[in-house]
Amino acid sequence: MVSPLYHSAPLRFAMGTALAGGRVVLPGPFSAEAVTRAIAEHRPTSMFCVPTHLQRLFAHWDEVGTPDLSSFRLLAHAGAPCPEEVKRRLIEIFPAGSTWEFYGSTEGQFTACRSEEWLERPGTVGRARPGRVLTIDDDGTIWCAVPPFARFSYVGEPEKTAAAWRDTPDGPAFTVGDLGRLDEDRYLFLDGRREDLVISGGVNVYPLEVEQALLEHPGVDDVAVYGVPDDDWGQRVCAAYVGSAAPAELDAFVRERLAAPKRPKTWHAVPDLPRTLTGKVLRSDLPRL
Repeated sequence: MVSPLYHSAPLRFAMGTALAGGRVVLPGPFSAEAVTRAIAEHRPTSMFCVPTHLQRLFAHWDEVGTPDLSSFRLLAHAGAPCPEEVKRRLIEIFPAGSTWEFYGSTEGQFTACRSEEWLERPGTVGRARPGRVLTIDDDGTIWCAVPPFARFSYVGEPEKTAAAWRDTPDGPAFTVGDLGRLDEDRYLFLDGRREDLVISGGVNVYPLEVEQALLEHPGVDDVAVYGVPDDDWGQRVCAAYVGSAAPAELDAFVRERLAAPKRPKTWHAVPDLPRTLTGKVLRSDLPRL
């Protein structure tokens, strides 16, 4: 386990392994060196991680060499969007058929996706898990119908609970406010979270779309896009990034790839993005100038 056990995903993986009679290795607070030693010593068969873990492991392995990964039967990742170059390297170096992505939340699970499916549809997070049905509202809000036993409530927050649920022909369905779309084969693609939406000049700007475009630039290693109040636009699109690119380079780069309202107006080069221990960007801690 390379993530904190108080978080739902690593806890589920750890307890599932223990209940099946397996052994759980806890290398301690995450470090690429400690995880690499644990892989070499314990020959694990499964691991759950977030993309930030993978990025730091790959950077470490570039320096010291990639360990023997042949023991892995399952490498699952979730928790944040995975950059395409990280995903492709993951598929390349781990055993064939062993890597999966899933999309879910503490409240419930939505989809699972074999990497081989992702290769056919880059960017997807997969199709609905068995017993679940996905639907998308006109505004992009994702709803997931689940069996009755999967119903949940927020402690002490009846209004929030009521807003999260609705009845459908497929059973009770919940949302966590994420936005996305389904293709013709019902594979889900995420557009971001409603709470992260930036409205600039009356145009909806989904940070995930802008971030994915910026990550294609070789001088951007990590990026977070967000909005700040603006007297003229309502909100101004900003980007905090880690990497060697200059703002002028990035301005030219996005001009060829994004419509004008989606292009960041302010750039902040930072040494690292603030993240939780589970890999999610702390957008409230990003520069606000």
